[in-house]
Amino acid sequence: MKLSFNTYYILFGLIGWILLFELTLAFPKIFFRSTPLEAKYEIYFWVEGVLCGILAFICSYIVSLYVDFKVDLNKPLKSYVWQVLVMFIICQVIYSLVLWPILDMAAFEIRGDNTRVSFRGKIYNVFYFVTLFFIWLFAFFAIKIYHQLKKVQIRKLQLEANLKESQLNTLKGQINPHFMFNSLNNIRGLMLEDVSKSRDMLTRLSETLRYSLTKNDVDSIALEDELEMVDNYIEISKIQLEDRLTFEKDIDVETLNQHIPPMVIQMLIENAIKHGIATLKEGGKVLLKTSLKDDKLLIDVTNSGSLKKSKNSTKLGLDNIKRRLQLLYGEQATFDLFENNNQVIASIKLPLKL
Repeated sequence: MKLSFNTYYILFGLIGWILLFELTLAFPKIFFRSTPLEAKYEIYFWVEGVLCGILAFICSYIVSLYVDFKVDLNKPLKSYVWQVLVMFIICQVIYSLVLWPILDMAAFEIRGDNTRVSFRGKIYNVFYFVTLFFIWLFAFFAIKIYHQLKKVQIRKLQLEANLKESQLNTLKGQINPHFMFNSLNNIRGLMLEDVSKSRDMLTRLSETLRYSLTKNDVDSIALEDELEMVDNYIEISKIQLEDRLTFEKDIDVETLNQHIPPMVIQMLIENAIKHGIATLKEGGKVLLKTSLKDDKLLIDVTNSGSLKKSKNSTKLGLDNIKRRLQLLYGEQATFDLFENNNQVIASIKLPLKL
């Protein structure tokens, strides 16, 4: 950020310098005296404060221009110390050489005599300006560094947002091939055995594919829409597993309009069938339950089986779910997978608003 071209900075700087000199130079000389001053002397002191303030602003503005165009705050400031110091000396020389004749002229015009600023007064003014200038320089760099840090912070947030979007897109890309691979394998196995079932599976698969393609570019969908996807997947799986798969739903009506990441429930169901029901000779049951509790949306998928039997799996789908929830919700969402009474329970808790 170039402060030198900021209108508010210019106005504040000009007014600030004038007020500073008026309050520290003119005001004490006029009001903290044992004897009253003549009007012409009061005018002189007020004019002196204004002239000092204007000239100090011009000198500081020159330095601010130099800092804005020549000093890179991304590099160590040590490399610019001497440059800024030289600029300060130049400004001090300009300040002194220009101010003193102006003050002498003002004294002659206002007082009507040949009184000039004393050498002692000039030396005092030099040290006084040096002190104020260093205070201004510190404030100027503080503002510059603050805006630089804000700029870096905004850039960091933008990079994190872009990274998050990229990661989400990558994770979404992992969902469809994983599901399609399993479905196409099922079709291949049934093609020579039952054409009618294969045709039915292709119909279900096309509906699922259409769903995944239309929802792949969004981060959330209504739970009701996700349930249609789940029903299609269950029908595809039942063609292969037949009576070995029992599927039940316990859906709270109030949860139907709540938004969730697309295909999350489908992946839980797929995991429950692939690593649970499909590994059991006698088959088993998958139960999907949704409810609202403590401003959270609860999604539970329970299946027959145990975690030990899926120990050697890659768990790509579950890791995918965890990473997506972390990216979308942070610590507001939780995902747990545990075993209880010969059943595996996958439990997700989501905030009601994405």
